Amino acid sequence: MNKALYKTICEQHPEIPVFSQYWWLDVSCTEWDAAIVTKGSHTQGVWAYPIENKPGVSLIRNPQLTPYLGPKVFFPKDIKAANIDGYEYETIAELLKQVKDAQVWGLAIQPELKQAGLFKNSGLQQSVQQTFLIDVTADEATLRANMKENLRKNIRQAEGEMTITNSPEHLKDLYGYYQHMLTRKSKSAHFSLAYMQRLLDACIEHDAGALWVAKTDDKIHGIVWQVWDSECSYALSLGQNPESDNYKAMSLLLWHGIKEAKRRGQKTFDMEGSMDPGVERFYRSFGGKRALYLILSKNTSRIWKLKQMLRG
Repeated sequence: MNKALYKTICEQHPEIPVFSQYWWLDVSCTEWDAAIVTKGSHTQGVWAYPIENKPGVSLIRNPQLTPYLGPKVFFPKDIKAANIDGYEYETIAELLKQVKDAQVWGLAIQPELKQAGLFKNSGLQQSVQQTFLIDVTADEATLRANMKENLRKNIRQAEGEMTITNSPEHLKDLYGYYQHMLTRKSKSAHFSLAYMQRLLDACIEHDAGALWVAKTDDKIHGIVWQVWDSECSYALSLGQNPESDNYKAMSLLLWHGIKEAKRRGQKTFDMEGSMDPGVERFYRSFGGKRALYLILSKNTSRIWKLKQMLRG
């Protein structure tokens, strides 16, 4: 019942973040449900969330390649500024009552949600991660001026050296670059190429994503997978060809993504940032604002606690 209604709400509200769209959840989750709060004919808020059931433990956490989930509040057009925070608090509190109980939480929510006290009082612990947000409503000259000078220089040079195309057929290359990066860090991928392919296919079907590839002649230098909704674009996944020494490709690709977000009339480009110092420094050079987002966590499962201890 809720899933059918939620699909209708998604179709009526394109501003619902892409990662909370019904079709994204259909692909990224084995099972999901949605909490919905209405008042008369007005939908006050929704919260779609994944449901995982493993032997002896239930979980609510972000699926792979899904950086944010969480509640979405729809404010009345005539709401007074003094009432916005209270309306958001009350709506999310009602949504939380509907979310099915799970022993383990590990849910990253959107940067704009700051109801820390509400989440704490609901028994959820909180930590923070960071990203960088670029206001793409500014004109292109301003966006360039906000960048570090060496970044502008790299982009100017790259614009004369490389071409960028939307080439979904190169997803396998992006996955290979990702695996190579993880191998260097003695890690392994937690998702398959087939999983990535299903997500990319769904993005293309719903006009919500592109795979930007930077080349000189037939040589690929880097790839960025950009996804979007009506409000925001996200640099979901990116990778540089380990056989290329042209480090300017990633700068050009992200700049291309920023311009694409502006062309589409979106408000924000989310670098989908990192706590890694090198990556943070690179993202910061684009002139965006640092934004924190909450990770909601809980663990009342002895099995899961033991599993975490064994992982060390």
